[in-house]
Amino acid sequence: MLDHDDFAPSYTLFTGAKQADVHTGRAVEPNPGSIVAMDRGYNDFKRLGRWRRSGVFYGTRLKERTLTEVIEHRDFPQHRNIFAEGIIGLSSDKACQDCPQPLRCVVVGDEESYRDLVLLTNHIRFGATTIADIYRES
Repeated sequence: MLDHDDFAPSYTLFTGAKQADVHTGRAVEPNPGSIVAMDRGYNDFKRLGRWRRSGVFYGTRLKERTLTEVIEHRDFPQHRNIFAEGIIGLSSDKACQDCPQPLRCVVVGDEESYRDLVLLTNHIRFGATTIADIYRES
């Protein structure tokens, strides 16, 4: 895990080459106030719910088949690569039990792959462009 200010490691864990990083990531408990950016393989809603309760912010790509419901459509910046923004809830019983709080969803155009990325975060105050930049820089 890197400190974003100077990109110096703030946490290092060495494992065997064949161990999947999704399992290794379960050993990491960020400090309150931390912002964690992860790829979509990390949609572990139990962990995300625990992080939210402990004051950790996160941004990740939402897996394509995740069941959600739109609670609120929000205004988003025009003339940027932000295509939509809103507040969503998780719809499956298990995900809703593990992470019952509403989450923020930002749809971003990826200029490299020409695909839309659906980002999920619990950070409400940062602008949509900032959320996209944090994910892009990770």
